[in-house]
Amino acid sequence: MDPYAMTTGVLRNPDFLRFLSSHVANELGANISRVALPLVAVLVLHAGPTEVGLLSALQTTALLLIGLPAGVWVDRMRRRRVLMVSDLARFLLLGSIPVAAELGVLTIEMMFLVALLVGAAQVFNDVADRTYLPDLITTGQLADANSKLEVVRSSGSLSGPAIGGALVQLLGASRTLVATALGALASVLVLSRIKAPDKPPAAAEPTPLIRGIREGLAHVWQDSLMRTFVITSAAMNLFVSAVLGQSVLFLADEVMLTPGLIGVLLMSGGIGGLMGGLTGGWLSRKYGTARMTWLAVTVGSPFGLLLPMTEPDWRAVFFAITSIGLSWSSVLLNVGQVTYRQTVTPEHVLGRVNASVRFMTWGMMPLGALLGGLVAQQIGVRQALWVFMGGRLLAFLPLLFSPLPRMRDFGEVQARS
Repeated sequence: MDPYAMTTGVLRNPDFLRFLSSHVANELGANISRVALPLVAVLVLHAGPTEVGLLSALQTTALLLIGLPAGVWVDRMRRRRVLMVSDLARFLLLGSIPVAAELGVLTIEMMFLVALLVGAAQVFNDVADRTYLPDLITTGQLADANSKLEVVRSSGSLSGPAIGGALVQLLGASRTLVATALGALASVLVLSRIKAPDKPPAAAEPTPLIRGIREGLAHVWQDSLMRTFVITSAAMNLFVSAVLGQSVLFLADEVMLTPGLIGVLLMSGGIGGLMGGLTGGWLSRKYGTARMTWLAVTVGSPFGLLLPMTEPDWRAVFFAITSIGLSWSSVLLNVGQVTYRQTVTPEHVLGRVNASVRFMTWGMMPLGALLGGLVAQQIGVRQALWVFMGGRLLAFLPLLFSPLPRMRDFGEVQARS
C-alpha cells in the first residue's frame, strides 16, 4: 500500500477516486434502466402485467442461482478484471436492446434473456466490488470509503429514476437504454486507469466449488458478530420487503393520497440513504465504527412505528419520517457490517464471505414481499404494517447479545490477513 494513502484522507487517493467515479457511472445507469427497461416492454412490445412482473423478477433471479458460486469464482480471479468484464457484459447486453428495437427484431423473450444475464453480471460485479475495495485503501479508511460509496448509491436512487423518466420522454424508452449501456462502458474505462496492481488470487490453488461454498458459509457462521449481522440484516430485509410490497396499496387505497404525493413520499427513502452516506464517515471517526453501527440501529429502528399511523392529513409526513429514519439507519448498518467483513476476513476467502452474506440477507426480500401480501390479505394492510414494523423494531435485538456493544472500533478485532 502506498504510504501516502495511509496518511491522507480517502478522497486524496487517486485510485479510490477512479473507483468512486466508476460507481457514479454505474449507479446512474442502473437506476435509469429501472425505469427504461419495463417501459420498453410496455411501450414497444405492449407487454402485460405478468410479463412485466416476470421481467422484474428475472433481474434478481441470478442472485439465487449463482450467488454462492460467484463468491468462489471471484476468489479465483483478479477482482478488478471481474469488475471490468461484468461492466463490459452489461454494456453489450443492454446495448443490444435499442439496436434490436431499431431493427424491428426485439421480442419479449429477448428481453427476458437480457434481464437474466444482466442480473448475473451484476452478481459478479457486486461480489467483486466489496472484495476489491480493501486492495485500494488502508483498513482505517474502509468506513469512510464505504460511506462515500453509499452516498453515490443513494444519489443514484434519487436522481436516476427522474433522469430516466425525462430521457424516456425525450428519446423514447429503447433509446434511453443507450445511456445505461454507456454508463457501464464508462465504468470500464475509469477502472482501467487505476494504477494499483490488480492482485492475483490470494489462494495458491483454486478451491473446489462445493468446498469453497461451504468454507464461505462456515466462515460467516463461525464469526459471532458476522453471524449476528447476518441474522439482523436478514430479518430487517424480510420485514421491510413486506412493507415495501404493500406501500403503494396502503398509500393509495387506505390513506387515499394522490399519485403525485405518493411519488414524493416513496422518494423520501433515498433522502435518508443519502444522509446515512454523508454522516457515516464523520460518525465512525467521532464515535468509532462499532459504536456508529450500534447507534444507527438503536436510534433508527423506532421510527418504523410511525408508518402505520400515516393519515391523509398532516400525518402523511409520518411515512416520510419513517422512510428517512429507516434508510439512514440501514445505510449506516450496511457501512458498519461491510467494514467489519473487510477488516477481519482473510483475503483469500473474502469473495466467498461477501457472496454468502449477500445470498442470506438479500434472499429474504422476495420471501418478505410474498409474506406481506399474504398477511395483508388476511388481516388488512394497515394491520399488517403494524406487524411488520414491529418485527423490524425487534430485529436488532440479537445485536444486544453480540460483542458489538462492547466495542468502539472494528480495528480492535484481529486485522485482515
